[in-house]
Amino acid sequence: MRKLGLIGGMSWVSTRTYYEHINRIVQQRTDTRSSAPLLIESLDFSQLYRLQDDEDWTRAAEILGNSARRLTQAGATALIIGANSMHRVYDKVAQAVDVPLLHIAECVGERMAADKVETAALLGTSNVMTESFYRRRLVAHGIDLLPPDLGDVETLDKVIYEQLMVGRVTRDAERELKTMITVKEKEGAQAIVLACTELDMIVDVDANVLPIYDSTRIHAEKAVEWILG
Repeated sequence: MRKLGLIGGMSWVSTRTYYEHINRIVQQRTDTRSSAPLLIESLDFSQLYRLQDDEDWTRAAEILGNSARRLTQAGATALIIGANSMHRVYDKVAQAVDVPLLHIAECVGERMAADKVETAALLGTSNVMTESFYRRRLVAHGIDLLPPDLGDVETLDKVIYEQLMVGRVTRDAERELKTMITVKEKEGAQAIVLACTELDMIVDVDANVLPIYDSTRIHAEKAVEWILG
């Protein structure tokens, strides 16, 4: 198996989820005694929390780029960033290394295109939902995304940053997400993209009113494909 590098800690909760998904999939596809050869650098999320201006994002790109270099120097043959929002600096991080960096939105877009999904709703942090760096990757795969509801954006930021990223799950948050998904179905969405690596904590990915494309799980599956070659 090839060694994979994971840039994590954004949050530690999602890094834990990546580790579990990747190892479970490796076991399913190889042997129950197998575990994935992983290098993980867990960054200090307090340095990367709610970035606002270009200066903040430039600093984030430098932090992630340095992490990518350290992981490749330690032997990683490919890399993933364990956070949707941090793919805003994907290009700069990819330029910092000479190994593949698997883009989370590309993985999701490929899966949805293969399933012939035409219209979907995107749920995640405010920058993922409203900026173009993530949305355009899905649109390039022929997926029409519903416009973000600003009320949903505000609610999701509060739930993600104040609850999920510190490992807290509430019934209120679960109900709010269920309502959002039901409304998106009425608005014409054929599927929901969970474009935040912690949202699976409050959304039933396998049993919902719409098909759920969990970016974390899909990204982990693509990572395993690389590991197994």
